[in-house]
Amino acid sequence: MSTSPVSKAAAPATPDNGMTHISSPYPFAETRKRVESLLQEKGLKIFCIIDHSGEAEKAGLQMHPTQVILFGSPKGGTPLMVASPTLAIDLPLKALIWEDAGGKVWVSYNNPEYLQQRHNVPADLLKNISGAGQLLQAAVK
Repeated sequence: MSTSPVSKAAAPATPDNGMTHISSPYPFAETRKRVESLLQEKGLKIFCIIDHSGEAEKAGLQMHPTQVILFGSPKGGTPLMVASPTLAIDLPLKALIWEDAGGKVWVSYNNPEYLQQRHNVPADLLKNISGAGQLLQAAVK
């Protein structure tokens, strides 16, 4: 597990599972807006937003704000999936924006190196997805 240098808060207690967790100094809604805006500004397509907490509420259940933004670039992602077809289960890339029990907001994502290892992605194609983490970190500065 790794955390961003922009975070002074402790990362969530999760096993080392190929995810990075970035602490956001902003409230949930602002964090989501900042992430979404920066992704669009950089020309990445937002394929959809899954509102887990909103759907839970519709079902009469409660959970802390939790949303997933699926994003990427068909031009960048397609060569990866051609080379490693199973990578399609993890693409488009995902940014999980969530609030913990203490009210702290986090942005979590899969490390490109984890995806490379999991799907045997050729090293020369990893560059197609390796900048996503930097963008997510920039969104919460």
